[in-house]
Amino acid sequence: MKKYPWYDIVEGSELLLQGDFVNSCPVVVPTTAIELGKVSTEVIEYDVTVMSQSCDLEQRKLDLVLVCPIWTLKEFEEKNPNYKKKKTKESLRRGHLPGYHLLNKCEIDGFETDYLIVDFRSIYSVPFDFIIDLAKKRGKRLRLLPPYREHLSQAFARFFMRVGLPVDIPPFG
Repeated sequence: MKKYPWYDIVEGSELLLQGDFVNSCPVVVPTTAIELGKVSTEVIEYDVTVMSQSCDLEQRKLDLVLVCPIWTLKEFEEKNPNYKKKKTKESLRRGHLPGYHLLNKCEIDGFETDYLIVDFRSIYSVPFDFIIDLAKKRGKRLRLLPPYREHLSQAFARFFMRVGLPVDIPPFG
């Protein structure tokens, strides 16, 4: 069987692509306290993966770059105990839980990770120039490689294209 590596390491100065990881990326999140003309915010740092299309990033067609938080499986299980169950993890692995996407472990020296979960339910936009500068400052980073990058992109699209019908066709039988 032919091997297809999941990840590569790229320099911080390399062009940012979909599937690149940026650690400790600050995102601005509005709080629930809203006054007329004023919005309270907080800044939360996440390890993220870039979800914007590589072609848009390469051609600088974006003002804002979409990112999603990534969690190790262990972190995710601590926040969501149901994911400790083998059956739930298997559903995640098979792609049956559209709000999340499972990525393989990374075993590259110095960049080792557990299984990673991309959280599509928490999507943020970060200014283009900000994340480019941040990626440069963070130095070397993980990059998800094809075909796994395209698989991530497809899972992201499936999450957004879901349609809930008000009245479904009744089951047969």
